[in-house]
Amino acid sequence: MPELLEVLNGHRSVRAYQERPVPDEVLDAIIHAAWRAPSSFNAQEISLVVVRDAARRRRIADIAGGQPWIAQAPVFITVVIDAHKTGLGVKRAGREPHLHRSLEGLVMAAVDAGIVLEALMVAAHAEGLAIVPIGGIRRDPQAMIDLLALPELTFPVAGLCLGYAAKEPEQKPRMDIAAFRHEERYDGSALPSIIAAYDTAIVEHWRRVGRANGLPWSEAMATYFGAPDRRPLAEVLRRQGFDLTAGE
Repeated sequence: MPELLEVLNGHRSVRAYQERPVPDEVLDAIIHAAWRAPSSFNAQEISLVVVRDAARRRRIADIAGGQPWIAQAPVFITVVIDAHKTGLGVKRAGREPHLHRSLEGLVMAAVDAGIVLEALMVAAHAEGLAIVPIGGIRRDPQAMIDLLALPELTFPVAGLCLGYAAKEPEQKPRMDIAAFRHEERYDGSALPSIIAAYDTAIVEHWRRVGRANGLPWSEAMATYFGAPDRRPLAEVLRRQGFDLTAGE
C-alpha cells in the first residue's frame, strides 16, 4: 500500500499526549501543507490560529466542555472561517462583499475548513504526530472569539490538538463500507442491518478499551441528535456579521 494511503487508513484520534513540545520546523511544515490545500474560487477564506500557551489551552479545554487533552497537547490550532479577509479583497476591487450574507458562501467556507482540517491531520500524521479534531469549541463560540481576538466576519469552526502520543489507542471500527459507498444512486436498503451490526461491533470495541460508558452507535446518535441543539451558533454568527436573512 502506498505510504499516503497507509497514513490515511491508520488514522486514530489520540487523547493522551506527552509533554514533549512540537519543534517549530515540524509545525511550520504541517501548517504549510494546509496553507496549500485547495480552496473554492481560490478564496482562501480560512485562517488558522495556533495556540501553544498553556493557560490559553486550558481555557480552550474549558470552553470545549472540559476536554483535558486540549490542555495536555502542546499545540492547539483553531480553524477559522474568515470572510473578514475575503471582504477586504472585495472592497479593494471596489465592490461590497456578500459572502457573509449568503448561505452558499457559508457552506462553501465550511467545506474549505474541512479540507484544511484534513490537510493538517494528514500532514501531522506524516510528521509522526498524533491528533484529535475538536468540534467542542462550538459549544461557546463567543468565548473562542474573545479569547483569540477574532474580528468581525470570522467564525471558529473547529480545532485540532497536535502532539506526540503518550499511548496509541486501538483504532475504532467503522460501519460497513456499504453504508458509505453507493454506486450510481443512493441505496439505503441494507442500512438497518448494517447499523444493527455496527451497534454490536462498537460496544465490543468499548469493552476492549475499557470504556464502561460506551454506547451503541444508535444510542449515541440519539444522545447527540435526538434533541434540539441549544448551542448559540446562529446568534453568534449574526453578532459576527453573518446575516443570512439578507441574502440567498
